[in-house]
Amino acid sequence: MEEYTMNALSYNTERAQLYIPEYGRNVQNMINYAKQIESREERNLAARAIIDVMGQLNPHLRDVEDYTHKLWTHLFIMSNFEIDVDSPYEIPEPESLSERPKIMNYPRNKSKYGHFGHYAEKMIREASKITDEEEKEYLTEVLANLLKKNYLVFHTQNVENSAIISHLKELSNGKLKLADISLLKPTNSILKQVGVTPKKPSKKHKSKKRRK
Repeated sequence: MEEYTMNALSYNTERAQLYIPEYGRNVQNMINYAKQIESREERNLAARAIIDVMGQLNPHLRDVEDYTHKLWTHLFIMSNFEIDVDSPYEIPEPESLSERPKIMNYPRNKSKYGHFGHYAEKMIREASKITDEEEKEYLTEVLANLLKKNYLVFHTQNVENSAIISHLKELSNGKLKLADISLLKPTNSILKQVGVTPKKPSKKHKSKKRRK
């Protein structure tokens, strides 16, 4: 009883290492105990029982493909690869789990105007190649409103419609021209659509003249 009380009052820093803390100390203790079982048959039964407990404690793993394989891998990791049991899967090598993942090349897309976005500029370039005038006219209106929306999401303030039309013409090398400025949606309508509250202009307080 005294030994149990001392263990209960001990600090975590004084206890054995938790290799995967998500499973908790009780599961770690069960694995440590299973390693010491002399009978291989009983050790295998204990390992399977522990796998069941680990699955119940982490039901989200069931959404992972081949989650049982993952549980067995965690079992070996938590035993520091010292438990000798018959796994239904190939036992992983400790070195393979400590290998650093390969560095992935992050796509670096350059945009002339960051607030419009790379894909908006790419769509403008593709739309510029269209020869059908009716389709090009429709896409010009759509892309002009897209540029205005992207600008407002980035800056959350008003923007001159003439500036949007000018940028569209520039990015398309003069091939997309919005003839009717009224086709651009109102700023408040766009901000409301994207859930952005427009910034109110700050009021300038006029200094009051002191009465003599």
